[in-house]
Amino acid sequence: MKIIVDADACPKSVLQICIRLASQRAIPVWTVASFNHNIVSDHHIVVGNSSQEADIRVINLAQAGDIAVTQDWGLAAMLLGKGVKCLNPIGKEFNPATIEFLLEEREAKAKFRRSGGRTKGPKKRTSDNDRQFEDCLKQCLDNCNL
Repeated sequence: MKIIVDADACPKSVLQICIRLASQRAIPVWTVASFNHNIVSDHHIVVGNSSQEADIRVINLAQAGDIAVTQDWGLAAMLLGKGVKCLNPIGKEFNPATIEFLLEEREAKAKFRRSGGRTKGPKKRTSDNDRQFEDCLKQCLDNCNL
């Protein structure tokens, strides 16, 4: 088992939580990011900045039983199909039963924006998000180590 972090848009606090919890359990943490990011990790993969390049590398690296951290719903959908547990940086686990709805919602919002509409961006990150993420990752790690 390994933890794979889509590090292109991952908050540093989330990466630190992953590294700390994984080191307590001797689980490797792999990070994947474009060369535009300065990531400090024992297992870091640098990719170009082409669209989806990091996502493709994450998919190729992932195996059933791994845990992935991403905020990309499309990437999460593909990883769930491979048997990978997926968490977002605010501490919610992606669910195979609801991922299709999320993708449909994303497409509807993109269509609305293309027609000139405006949608709200994400809320500002809080320390509660870090606590929620840590609790969620601990729970996933505990369930995987049964």
